Amino acid sequence: MTDHPILNHVVLGYSPMIDRERAVSATRLTVFPARLDMPLDAAALLAAVAEVWPEGAGKVSLNVVSESLLHDLMLAKPSANLMLEVPAFMAADIAHSDAINTLFGRGNTLLLKGRPLSELPRAVLPCFKHSIIDVQDERRSDAPPPPGVTRQITHVQAGVRTLAELNASFQRGAVAVLGWPIDDAIQANGKARTPDLNVIVELMRRIDAEAPIEKLEEAITLDPTLAFKLMRYINSPAFGLRVEVSSFRHALMLLGYQRLKRWLALLLASASKERDMKPVMFAALRRGLLMEELVRASVGGTDEQMRSEAFICGVFSLLDRMLGEPFSKLLQSVPVPETVRTALVDGLGPFQPFLEVVHAVENESIYDIRQSAERLLLGEAAINRATLRALASAALLQ
Repeated sequence: MTDHPILNHVVLGYSPMIDRERAVSATRLTVFPARLDMPLDAAALLAAVAEVWPEGAGKVSLNVVSESLLHDLMLAKPSANLMLEVPAFMAADIAHSDAINTLFGRGNTLLLKGRPLSELPRAVLPCFKHSIIDVQDERRSDAPPPPGVTRQITHVQAGVRTLAELNASFQRGAVAVLGWPIDDAIQANGKARTPDLNVIVELMRRIDAEAPIEKLEEAITLDPTLAFKLMRYINSPAFGLRVEVSSFRHALMLLGYQRLKRWLALLLASASKERDMKPVMFAALRRGLLMEELVRASVGGTDEQMRSEAFICGVFSLLDRMLGEPFSKLLQSVPVPETVRTALVDGLGPFQPFLEVVHAVENESIYDIRQSAERLLLGEAAINRATLRALASAALLQ
């Protein structure tokens, strides 16, 4: 990925936009100015974003926390797959009406962020597809609107952290939610999570095509529960190994194509398409990739073992929510590197500071990002580059 100088002057965070089917329909990229007194180049930011979300590829919603930069972006002809979040106070200002209408005419999706304190100009009202309302500011009741009542602009609920909040948002009529509805996933039901059918089928397809091991490794990391089952199986007494296996690639190499395919066939009967797990799996893959990139930025590209362990740590960091059991119990049955066990079970060790950065980036908190970056002696630019590389890698994998 190109080393864009603009990444030295902003701070980035991200979260998913989740539709009613619980699929991630877009990624929200939050952009903070690193310094309020420094002008930022809108074209340079668009060039950096385009490397992750090129025109014609996936959608990204830009949440730009700078009025001047957002104004310049509105004039910079962003590609049609870029959605722009426009604060209500800017939408109500007639000085921005021409730019808003031009963007709408070019096919960009515009989102009205927050509740307007005054009526929007008639010329711009039809330009907004959805309004973004934070869950803390929501005034709608959980009951659906009365028959015959339609709202001019549908809404997206922001700040969603739990499945309960997600379900309530959709019950109130939201078309999508922004946030991480993963805090209570462990309590969603009493049964253990099962591997996703689509990932198993894709892995079997790659085996039939005799894809190289690294392609199999890419596929299996799309579903952390499947990766967990593989590690437990390969290290079970039935397999008869004399050494513990703690990397996905090593496990795949030892298992071999035919035994792997047979094992996957047995899993198909219990495979799940549980939709509430889609946001959790979205988060887990990106956590693994971001952890790997952060370690690369911190210690350099030579320590492959540490990067591999960091990736496992990130991918497994939501297993407690997926499988409904605490890490202290889960990791008794699967040998993982001690660095991973210490981070996930005890909240300590060399990977814990990296996990704190990941959480800060997911929470789109500039204060937490800066604080956690300082603990690792990493600059904000290094965090930004690692974030975009991880998001780009995830987009290619999915």
